[in-house]
Parts: sequence; structure tokens; C-alpha cells
Amino acid sequence: MSILQIALDVPLPRLFDYRHDGDLPENAVGRLAKVPFGTGSRVGVVLGVVEQSDQPAEKLKSAELLGELPALPADWLELCRFCARYYHHPLGQVMAFALPPLLRKGKKPRPIKPKVGAGETAEGRRASNMETAPSSNAATADQAAAIDAIVKASGFQTFLLHGVTGSGKTEVYLRAIEAVLARGGQALMLVPEIALTPQLESRVSARFPGAHVVSAHSGVADAARARAFLAALEGRAAIVLGTRLSVFMPMPALRLIVVDEEHDASFKQQEGLRYSARDVAIYRARQRDIPIVLGSATPSLETFHHAESGRYTRLELPERAVAAAELPTVVTVDTRRQKLQDGLSAELIAAVGERLRRGEQSLLFLNRRGYAPVLACPACGWISHCRRCAANLVLHLADRRLRCHHCGLEATIPHHCPDCGNLDLQPFGRGTQRLEAKLAEQFPEARTLRIDRDSADSPKKWQALLAAIHAGEADILVGTQMLAKGHDFPKLTLVGVVGADAALFAADFRAPERLFAQIMQVGGRSGRHDLPGAVLIQTEYPDHPLYRALVEHDYTAFANAQLAEREGAGFPPFAFQAMLRAEARELKEALAFLHAAVSSAPTFAEVLLYDPVPMRLARLKNRERAQLLVESRSRPALQGFLTQWMAALYGLKTPRELRWHLDVDPLEF
Repeated sequence: MSILQIALDVPLPRLFDYRHDGDLPENAVGRLAKVPFGTGSRVGVVLGVVEQSDQPAEKLKSAELLGELPALPADWLELCRFCARYYHHPLGQVMAFALPPLLRKGKKPRPIKPKVGAGETAEGRRASNMETAPSSNAATADQAAAIDAIVKASGFQTFLLHGVTGSGKTEVYLRAIEAVLARGGQALMLVPEIALTPQLESRVSARFPGAHVVSAHSGVADAARARAFLAALEGRAAIVLGTRLSVFMPMPALRLIVVDEEHDASFKQQEGLRYSARDVAIYRARQRDIPIVLGSATPSLETFHHAESGRYTRLELPERAVAAAELPTVVTVDTRRQKLQDGLSAELIAAVGERLRRGEQSLLFLNRRGYAPVLACPACGWISHCRRCAANLVLHLADRRLRCHHCGLEATIPHHCPDCGNLDLQPFGRGTQRLEAKLAEQFPEARTLRIDRDSADSPKKWQALLAAIHAGEADILVGTQMLAKGHDFPKLTLVGVVGADAALFAADFRAPERLFAQIMQVGGRSGRHDLPGAVLIQTEYPDHPLYRALVEHDYTAFANAQLAEREGAGFPPFAFQAMLRAEARELKEALAFLHAAVSSAPTFAEVLLYDPVPMRLARLKNRERAQLLVESRSRPALQGFLTQWMAALYGLKTPRELRWHLDVDPLEF
């Protein structure tokens, strides 16, 4: 009898012993196994085979190895172990998260007949990856230098590809991937948003018609995701494209990892296993001793700091790839001494009108969807609060609803004030719908198109909107951050930024970094071809250093100023943080747990624990939430502290309704 140590999808940091009767295959470790657990059964991953258990032999239940599914490779198992160690998350839950849902249930997807030219033969063997379609443009000198450095890299090396918007970073990625495929290797490319995956997949498939390209993101159906996982595992998929979860795709011949828009917060998972796909990708590159490319026009300050210190190799693309395209002119519009027309300045209205006369497109950027942030009663002060969250219901006039953007609660628009009966309820603030309505009124002859999570709530609608823009069927675009990156609209020459000032004084120390990246990214959509572009930023603080850096296109000056502030304040990347959060029916229960957590904490001289406090959004979905920040100047010290602390936290008695989790390297405060 063999004893199998199996990782199961349960919230406990341990393995479970099961017996295996009969002959055990040589490669048992890494195989999926179906086991009885509680009153039902679960599928887990075999991580060890031992001769003895700390449980009596007669109490061990039998495990069934699922032989029709291939064993997971050793490097994939180690990648999951790293995530469990670093993010202090139960290993069984890490592995369950990393597996496609179908395989997690122990099921094998039905095979499908490959399409002609899909890169697979009828027998399912990997096709030749040498076939590539030539690029339509010659590489610039800067691109060629970057490509040469990446292709000639020996072993593990982290590159920061710092290129202005429109500098051709994707072309660098594709040529580096081409070199990898020519040597029989596999490449992994991560992008931050699902919306960017289909267009990138089309471009990659067109460039490498002989390669098997698979996508991995939450929008892929379960069966297709499982097939992609197995194709990558068996070496048949030459290129894997996807969002953050694709970092867990097993790839035996992996030779290059690319993380596009590496600064994007979407690479950080905000529930369950709270991992950073960018950081896990860097670990994976080190593990496999291969190069990794982090690309961005506005690198995260952590990445920029590593490049400045020499830990990462910086590759610069300071000019746009299209010879006739120049960076847009950036101008601040001082709104302190003028009356805005529904949030629009006279300068911005005039600039939109000029583009209409020239047959060019304009984009107005407002990162707030809906018609107005709140509906209010001017008579008694009633506000459309969400009853489940510490937030307001946003007015969505187009579909006549009030909607919470945090929990999804919806309500009809009241005909009168629920408190005093006043019929004159007023919207306060502006969202994309209100901006769209104002532009339609100001320019009735223009075709105005709104792009946000409401108008593009499905992949089909999103693709239809993009097709309309490219076909020239829209004159004015009103959009949120969905339009801020990855898009190339030849006729777009004006970007107007509305309502950006609030982020200058936000409580989150990362807010200026995010604002700078957003404006530079969305501004980079303009003037990408032979038509000159312009960016108009409406602000009451035109002399703010952040806006001055944007006007000068000087990311380096902005980043250095921010790093100096963070070093003085002891913020990342000069310190390392973890956040313990708790939620319960009542706030006092969540705070009580966090105070107990402080009492149970080991003593580490280099680690500082702050006082437990309510979260900024203290109530979400009828749950009260609180948090406790842990900080250290030393990453090893913080990790050593967390390892001991988590053992104590699992031993604390908690109310049945209370839930808690640890977030290492948090992005949200």
C-alpha cells in the first residue's frame, strides 16, 4: 500500500493523506486524484508518495488516480508552491485556482477537429513554427537594438521595454517571439485586459500562421480553456496569450515571457489568491532561466526603480514607430476662471468642433460611467445611497436605473424624494452618459459613441464598437479607461481629459501614479499616424508638477519626483507591505479579530504593525470591513514574520460569519 499526499481545494494550509491500493505508476506525483472528503468527493493533486502517515492506516481512505489526464510537470508544481509560500495561501487552493475549471473537476475536454492552418496536424502533433508572415514595416534603429538585446539574452534577465505610446513595443515582442519559435521554443504573452486579447490574438495569428496560438482568460469557455491548457502542457501550443491567469499555463519549452502594460493594476488579483501576475511571471522566468520583457510607456514605480538601480535592463523606444507620427501636443486648460458647460470648457468644445470640420475623430476621457455619480434632493439633502454598501447609487439615465458599481444593486429612479416628497430631484456630478448627452446637444450633426462597461458589456458589443470606430462611423468618442490603452485609431487626433483633478488629492499614495499613467496612455491614442494629435487636460491646478510632466512628456521627471516622496515617507518600493483584512456582519467583530491578530503576532524588530481601522469602503454587500497594515523595510523579514503569524491566525477562534484574508503587496488601501 502506498500513501499519497494530496493537495485539496480547502482553506487549510496542509496536505491530506490517502492510501493507494495496487501498483502505483512511476509518475504519480503531479497526477490528479479523486478522493472522498467529508460527505462528498473532491479532486486534488498528488504532491508526494510516502510509506507512513501520521494517521492510523485503518482510517486512511482510498484515492483514485485519474490516469486519463497527464501529470502536471515539476516546474508547474513548484510555481504553485512559490505562490502558496509568498502569498501565504493554502497550496490546494492555489493549485485549484491555477487549473482550468474542467480539469479541476477531473474531467477531460472533448477534442475538436483542428481548423486548417491552425498549427496542428490531424494527429494533434505540434506543427512547424518556422512559418511567419513578414512585418509590413522595417524595424526602427531603437526597435532593432531592443530586439537584438532580447534575442541574445542568455539565461534569466528582466528587460524593461520603456517606449512612448505608438513606439512599436508590440513589434518588438513579435520579433522576439519569432526568434524563440525558430528555435523550437514556446512563448507566453500577458496583457492586462480581456478586451485587448482578441485583437492581439488576430495580429499574432496573422504573423505566425504556422503556429498554434491559444488564449487564456476568464472569457474563454471551460472546455476551450481546458483544451488550451493541455495543448500548452503537451507542447503543441507555441504561443499562449492571455490575462493574469495565463501565467499558470504549463509550457515545457517556454523560452520567453512578455508582460505588456506591466504597470496595469489588472495584473493584481483582488480576491481568493491575491497574486500579482507580473511578479509571478518574473519568478517563473527566473525559475526557467529565461528572459522576460516588461513593456510600458508608464512603468510602475517599482519597475522603474529596479531599472534605475540596474536590477532590470532598460530598453528605450523614445520615438513613435511611424515616421510621420509625433507625440501629441499636451495643453492644460485652466478651468478656475470660466464657467463650464456641463463640465466642458470653451477651449475643449472649440477643439472638438475643429476636428469635426476636418473630418477627424475626438475622444473625451472621463473615468466615471453612468449619467451622474449621485441623485439628490436639494430640498432635504436626501442622497441615493446604496443600502448594502458605504457608497452611492449611480444614476444611469439611459436605462432609467440607479446602480451600485460596487455590489451591483439596482433600483428604479424615484419619481419623488423618498424622504420629503420633493419632485425636483437633481443629478450631481458627471458620468459618461451625461457627457454623451451634452455632446449630442452641442454637436447634433456628429455621430457620438459612448464606450464604457455599460455600452460594451459583452465581447460581441465591444468588438462591434471597435469596428464602428475603425470604419469611421463615429466622430466623437466618450470613454472610460477601456479606451486608454492598446488601441490604434488612425483618424483620432484629439483627446480631452475631463474630471481628473480628484485623483491629485486622493488618500491612496498610488493615485498620482495611476492618474499619470491613465492620462499618458489615453493621450497616446491621438496622432498615431500622419495627422498631428493634441491632448487637452481640463484642470483647476494647471501648475501641478504632475500636469507639467505630462505637458513635457517627461515620465522620468515625474517618476523620480514620486520616488523621492515615497522614499521619504517609507512607501513601496522602499518598504514592503501586507494587509490583513476581515469582514463580518458588524464592524466591531471585524475589528475584534484584527486586535486579536495583533496580540497573536510574533515579535520582529524590523516589522511594524499599524492599528486596525475600517476600510475606506467600510460596508460592501451588507458586510462590514476592516483592515490592518503590516510593513517592513526588509522583504525577508516581512516574509519570516508572515509565516509565523499565519500559523497563529489559523489557530484563532472566530465567529462563524467572519471571513479574513491576507493580501501581500497590496494595491488597494
